[in-house]
Amino acid sequence: MEMAKIVNFTPNKVDIRPAKENEAGLILEFITKLAAYEKCLDEVVADEDTIHQSIFVEKSAEVVFVEEQGSVVGFALFFHNFSTFVGRKGLYLEDLFILPEKRGLGYGKALLRYLAKLAVARHCGRMEWICLDWNKPALKVYGSIGAIPMDEWTVQRLDEEALRRFL
Repeated sequence: MEMAKIVNFTPNKVDIRPAKENEAGLILEFITKLAAYEKCLDEVVADEDTIHQSIFVEKSAEVVFVEEQGSVVGFALFFHNFSTFVGRKGLYLEDLFILPEKRGLGYGKALLRYLAKLAVARHCGRMEWICLDWNKPALKVYGSIGAIPMDEWTVQRLDEEALRRFL
């Protein structure tokens, strides 16, 4: 194979580490970049204090960063849910984002593999996430690792305003 055709590779040494308490701003920066990519930047209302409180004080979710030579190139935010059918907790991946210029180099798969190992170590029955149906590059990656689309399910949501109205 010609060297020029080798585009996708997994870096020899992928550094993945938990976010530190003083990195709420960096987490918010990646959330904002993800929201811009998903064309919903106007929906981001979180701020550094909210992120810090939710992740590091309440421990509602966890964040890991993937680094290239000490520079953060992506992140994943996840938490545990519970499957009544399986009878065990699961790992729910809320967000995964790799900087556009670093996509296709194996960082996303490395994060997914890290989370899969974590799910197994924590005795999770499964790992789940949702993906926008127009995000074909991500769907291709997910298919390549054996993820199964749950076509017969529809995501339902009550946002904060709807919750209050429902009361």
